[in-house]
Amino acid sequence: MKKTETINKGKILQGTVVSTKMKDTVVVLVERYEKHPKYGKFVKHKKKFKAHDAGNVKQMGEKVKIRETKPISKDKHFVVV
Repeated sequence: MKKTETINKGKILQGTVVSTKMKDTVVVLVERYEKHPKYGKFVKHKKKFKAHDAGNVKQMGEKVKIRETKPISKDKHFVVV
């Protein structure tokens, strides 16, 4: 029996760059749109993630994909794809 499992590389999220003030780091705003379990109304959830961006290539307002990775610093656990 062959093992054909793919290695899980972590979650991939999509969002907008909202800050580029740190060295090699961008802050990405990720929005989710989901239905409330009890009331049925659709609610927009927003969360900011710090992501590693080597060389500060990304600009504010740019749409990016970020991938979960091992911790790079205290609160940086994502890398820009």
